[in-house]
Amino acid sequence: MPPADPTPLLLVAFLGVALVVLLVTWVRTPAFIALAVGAFFVGLGAGMPLGDIPRAFQQGVGDTLGFIAMVVGLGTVIGKLLAESGGAVVVARALISALGEKRLDWAMVLSGFLIGLPVFFQVGLVLLAPVLFTAVRQTGTSVLRLGIPLVAGLSVAHGFVPPHPGPLAAVAQLGADMGRTLFYSIVVGLPVAMLAGPFFGRFISRRVVVEAGAVADQLTGEVAAPRPPSLAITLLTILLPVLLMLLASLAQSTLADGPVRQWIGF
Repeated sequence: MPPADPTPLLLVAFLGVALVVLLVTWVRTPAFIALAVGAFFVGLGAGMPLGDIPRAFQQGVGDTLGFIAMVVGLGTVIGKLLAESGGAVVVARALISALGEKRLDWAMVLSGFLIGLPVFFQVGLVLLAPVLFTAVRQTGTSVLRLGIPLVAGLSVAHGFVPPHPGPLAAVAQLGADMGRTLFYSIVVGLPVAMLAGPFFGRFISRRVVVEAGAVADQLTGEVAAPRPPSLAITLLTILLPVLLMLLASLAQSTLADGPVRQWIGF
């Protein structure tokens, strides 16, 4: 028998995703309800029996959550360590010191990307906002010129790079290799962050003027951690999950199956 034409199923899947987006953004439906409605629509469009649709949805949600829950939980622990110890500020200030005042926007995008690896976007923004507004006040640089690179770095890390929930869910659904996904996400993500950050920030800051406002006064007055960790310890904490995933992928592709490869995978 000739293989079935996948075009109708792809069209149904596309319409299902569009329905979820519309429900979340326009109707303001909670994300879980929107996903359930979208899954029901896709099941009907694919010709599944009614009784199989909720079971398939339950299995898909369970498999995805089971895959990402432990990684996200441990990543949250690392993010909390960075927040409470002041490690995020240590990294940001080291990059600012290394790159100099003329390249503050590049320091911000790199700070956002690095700190964004183990923490959620919102947490990274709260952690680095005092650094951003302090740099704006001390140098007189535009808020947009420094703020857009910071947000770009955090956004790309959160949306592209494991172990964040979105990339992890894609890895689980597609059966992709975690290490390779991580490598490609950095290769693609860094140029995107640079284009959307320093380049666009310099362009738009010449055309739009934004004042720091009262929020900057509140954030720049926050008390720093009394004993922040060293830069080396902070970077090791941030990059350890990344290095472990890359090492596991490298071992899988270069080593024969045996105790060494199993221990590295563990």
